[in-house]
Amino acid sequence: MSAFGQKGGHSAFEQTNRSILLTILPFETIFSGLEFDAKPVSDGIGVVKSCRLCVKPPRSAYFAISLFQELKMSIKNAVKLIEESEARFVDLRFTDTKGKQHHFTVPARIVLEDPEEWFENGPAFDGSSIGGWKGIEASDMQLRPDASTAFVDPFYDDVTVVITCDVIDPADGQGYDRDPRSIARRAEAYLKSSGIGDTAYFGPEPEFFVFDGVEFETDMHKTRYEITSESGAWASGLHMDGQNTGHRPAVKGGYAPVAPIDCGQDLRSAMVNILEGLGIEVEVHHSEVGTGSQMEIGTRFATLVKRADQTQDMKYVIQNVAHNFGKTATFMPKPIMGDNGSGMHVHQSIWKDGQNLFAGDGYAGLSDTALYYIGGIIKHAKALNAITNPSTNSYKRLVPHFEAPTKLAYSAKNRSASIRIPSVNSSKARRIEARFPDPTANPYLAFAALLMAGLDGIQNKIHPGDPADKNLYDLPPEEDALVPTVCASLEEALAALKADHEFLLRGGVFSKDWIDSYIAFKEEDVRRIRMAPHPLEFEMYYSL
Repeated sequence: MSAFGQKGGHSAFEQTNRSILLTILPFETIFSGLEFDAKPVSDGIGVVKSCRLCVKPPRSAYFAISLFQELKMSIKNAVKLIEESEARFVDLRFTDTKGKQHHFTVPARIVLEDPEEWFENGPAFDGSSIGGWKGIEASDMQLRPDASTAFVDPFYDDVTVVITCDVIDPADGQGYDRDPRSIARRAEAYLKSSGIGDTAYFGPEPEFFVFDGVEFETDMHKTRYEITSESGAWASGLHMDGQNTGHRPAVKGGYAPVAPIDCGQDLRSAMVNILEGLGIEVEVHHSEVGTGSQMEIGTRFATLVKRADQTQDMKYVIQNVAHNFGKTATFMPKPIMGDNGSGMHVHQSIWKDGQNLFAGDGYAGLSDTALYYIGGIIKHAKALNAITNPSTNSYKRLVPHFEAPTKLAYSAKNRSASIRIPSVNSSKARRIEARFPDPTANPYLAFAALLMAGLDGIQNKIHPGDPADKNLYDLPPEEDALVPTVCASLEEALAALKADHEFLLRGGVFSKDWIDSYIAFKEEDVRRIRMAPHPLEFEMYYSL
């Protein structure tokens, strides 16, 4: 057994005075008996920044993770990272309206020729090829790399430094009004200009499923999908050549059992090793309620734009680690019928001059500011749904009795309410948790929209009313009718956004052009689903 290897197929080489240096992703080969050549790259002050690990014989086994948890990356430091990691390429990433990352890759030598100029004026690209953006008549866009986001990609064979970019409109040199990251930046700027606070902290909890495989196809004569998962409850009756071990969670039985029922421990640990190496602080990882390997990796909060960046990086790591395990990860809210779906609960607080404005002596230790913030979210929740729950599949999750928060109410500890106040031991940790968002949400747009709704509540002193300290799933019919709900469909949510979006326009955070284009863009999703026959319709109506 190599000093780097261990059963389970992954290993981590740890730096004693900092954090994890590198992680080897588990391939089908167990590393027992192989030779390793570890080549550390020093930062000049006695701390290893990254480490090249080569497996002999050669495979796709070049993995380097930078250690920049404590170091804010200036252009100088980003250049230093490129040079000292011996990077061959720089990968420029940006996020589209749907929340999917795109990238362009340039040779590192181009960056090093004139770093100041390159970081100020990144490469141009065709914005008309990005869904939901402007057409070919106004398609010229430019990337502006943010040096503070630089890290060494842990998956590419060639050493590649990744840098997240803002999208700039060359016409005025400002952030493009449909660029999600620029919108998030404007939301942070609006908070400061409002005088209410100077910092908004966000802590999302995106849940996800990891399957062994998935097949899906849509044609004019055929529509189907099939999920393969040895940990799915439906697999208990499969023969599997006599190798069915029987250890798997039942429906709604997946929450935190030990192995062998939890078969994802090593997979999640590999994900966590990489996330920590990239500076994303992990607080906990565990299996979730849903059968078929539903999971969650809980990470530490950060400021709005930074946490949105980290959410994108987190999705990238989770999907690629799963891929390298020979599995497939999805953030789809409801991939499995009849069991819990995946949410993205979003913890939030506003601070000013180092003080948590949500801490007070009111209900559940909240201040009036926090209650008004909750009031703003509840008031605008249906419009927010179009952004925080932006897929048609989102509303298959938002149904009663699957731990989905359908009722627009707030409560301490009560997980049936759409706004929860977590129990904490410190005023610094006082926060609110919006439970209705899901991980198909674009984090830049979702966090910005939630902040704008909350600020509207504070500015207009919108009180959320009395808390709901009872199980909202089991209310008598007369009480149930009095509690408002989230939207039941994307179509309803888009209609709500069309009617209620003035709060998003304040400070130029979102533009009217963005609102109109977004609604039109997402209405196409609604049309596609509406026009497609569903297999259940054959079951219900074929023989009538």
